[in-house]
Amino acid sequence: MRAIYITGFMGSGKTTVGKHLSEMLNLPVFDTDEQVESNERMSISEIFSHKGELAFRQLESDMLRKLPTADCVITTGGGIILRRENRVWMRENGYYVYLFCEPEEVLHRLADDETRPLISGEKKKDLLPLFSSRKALYEEAEYHIDTTGKSIEAIAAEILGSIKTA
Repeated sequence: MRAIYITGFMGSGKTTVGKHLSEMLNLPVFDTDEQVESNERMSISEIFSHKGELAFRQLESDMLRKLPTADCVITTGGGIILRRENRVWMRENGYYVYLFCEPEEVLHRLADDETRPLISGEKKKDLLPLFSSRKALYEEAEYHIDTTGKSIEAIAAEILGSIKTA
């Protein structure tokens, strides 16, 4: 089976849904952010702070290409779609899934999360403009799944239903 790439804005449920899907399918799950952190021995926030966003985006893109393209679930960071080559890679090498979540729900889910460098502290006010600026890029995915108000099990079942009919 082709890899299942799960994309979406921060707080859309990518990591949680990816883990559940991997258990359902008995496949390994890889998280691009976790893989980059492991390789760099730094958190994403530290990478942003010490090396900058541009360096992080390159590490993220490099990691995407190092991961398997079959028999796995790959959850991505919310900004992986910023580079066209990443969107093309996911489309050509697997099932490219976009998890959509209403921005108000994202704000609720991330209310106490200070670990995300693009919205930490005072930057939380920038969440809606950031979401809006990325929306069209997310929508290039083959499969769109709305996660708003749905259980993890329902989201995973919807993803599997969508890719099995492909």
